[in-house]
Amino acid sequence: MAYLFTSESVSEGHPDKVADQISDALLDHFLAFDPESKVACETLVTTGQVVLAGEVKSHTYLDVQNIAREVINKIGYTKGEYQFSGDSCGVISLIHEQSQDINQGVDRGAKEEQGAGDQGMMFGYATKETDNYMPLALDISHKILHTLAELRRDGKEINYLRPDAKAQVTIEYSDENVPQRIDTIVVSTQHDAFDSNDEAMLKKIKSDIISILIPKVKSQLPEDIQKLFDDQITYHINPTGKFVIGGPHGDTGLTGRKIIVDTYGGKGAHGGGAFSGKDPSKVDRSAAYAARHIAKNLVAAGVADEILVQVSYAIGVVEPTSIFVETYGTSNVNLSDGEIAKKVRQLFDLRPFAVEERLKLRNPIYLETAAYGHMGKESKKVVKVFESPYNGRVEMEVELFTWEKLDMVDDVKVAFGL
Repeated sequence: MAYLFTSESVSEGHPDKVADQISDALLDHFLAFDPESKVACETLVTTGQVVLAGEVKSHTYLDVQNIAREVINKIGYTKGEYQFSGDSCGVISLIHEQSQDINQGVDRGAKEEQGAGDQGMMFGYATKETDNYMPLALDISHKILHTLAELRRDGKEINYLRPDAKAQVTIEYSDENVPQRIDTIVVSTQHDAFDSNDEAMLKKIKSDIISILIPKVKSQLPEDIQKLFDDQITYHINPTGKFVIGGPHGDTGLTGRKIIVDTYGGKGAHGGGAFSGKDPSKVDRSAAYAARHIAKNLVAAGVADEILVQVSYAIGVVEPTSIFVETYGTSNVNLSDGEIAKKVRQLFDLRPFAVEERLKLRNPIYLETAAYGHMGKESKKVVKVFESPYNGRVEMEVELFTWEKLDMVDDVKVAFGL
C-alpha cells in the first residue's frame, strides 16, 4: 500500500532562524579574527528585543550588537510596522567566558589529541532520490521558501511579502519507496496588511503562490521530479487566514529549535544536538557534518541507495565511542551493515581535530548554513569580508559546505571493490 511522507522548512525570517543566523554570524566573526575561538552562542529574539548569551573563549573582542543588527536588516526586518527592526531593536549581551572545566577536556598539547567538546550521538543521512542526495520532501520545501524570499526581495511579481514564512510538502510513495506524486503543499507567508477584505486578500495570496511561486520552484527541479507535480495537489495557503503579525513580534525565536529543518526533514535520525552558534570543537556540529560527508560519499559510490551513519563521542575523549551504519536493505555490496561500519572507521578519521582539518571547519563558513538547511547545499569557494572597530578588516577566501563534497567516492569504491 502506498504511503505519505511529509517534511517542512522555514524561511530566513522565521524567528528561530533569525536567532540561528545571529548566532552563526557571531561565530563567523570570532573565527575570522581568532580561528582558535571556542564559541557557544545562543540568541533569543522577541518583540523589539534581542538577547545574546553563551560562553566564549577568544583573543578577539566584537561589537556583538552591531553584528546582530546587520543580520536582522539583511534578512529584511527593516520597517517599524514589523515591531522588530535591526535599526531599532534593543540588543542585550550576556555572553561570558567558557568554563575551564569544559575547556580542559578539549584543548590538549597536541592538536591531534583534541578531545570531543561534548558527549552525544550524531547522525548523517543520504539517499539517491534527489541529485543532492537529500530527502525529496525537504528539498522541495527548502526551494519553496528560498524562491519565496527571492520574490520578496525582488518585489516585482509579488510586492506584499514579509520575511516570515513556512512550507510543508507531503509526497506519496509506492511500496518500493519510489516517489509517485506530490500530495499536499502547505505555504504560510507573512504579508503586508491589505486594504481589501480578508477573503479577497487570501484569494490573491493563494493565486500568486500557485501561479507564480510554484512554477519557479518546479523549473529548478529535474524532469523526473517535475512530473510529480500534477493538478491533483492539495494546496493549503495561509490556512489560518491573514498573517500580518509575524517574525519575532508574532513568536519568540531561539537558537537551535529547528534541528529537523536543518538536517533531513524527519528522514533518517537526529541525535538531538543543535548546530548554530557552536564552533567545530562541539561535535554536535562537526561530527554531524562528518557523518553527512560519509553517508553522501557512500551512496554516491554505490555502496547503498540509502544510508544512515551514527557517530558517538564522550566529552574530552579523542576517538569516537561507536560508529553505526544502517542501509535499510538497499546495500549493493556483499557485506553486513556492521562490516560496512568497520570499513567506514578505516576510511574516515573521526577524531575531532581530524574532522576540523578535513572539512576546513575553523574557517568562518557558518552564517550560510543557518537558513534553508545545513545539508544538501553546493560546496563552493567565496570571498568573505569581516570588519570590526577593534580588529580592523579581514578579507578571506573560504570554502562553504565542504561536507557536501564527493571527494572520497574513489577511495570508497576501492575499499568496497566497486
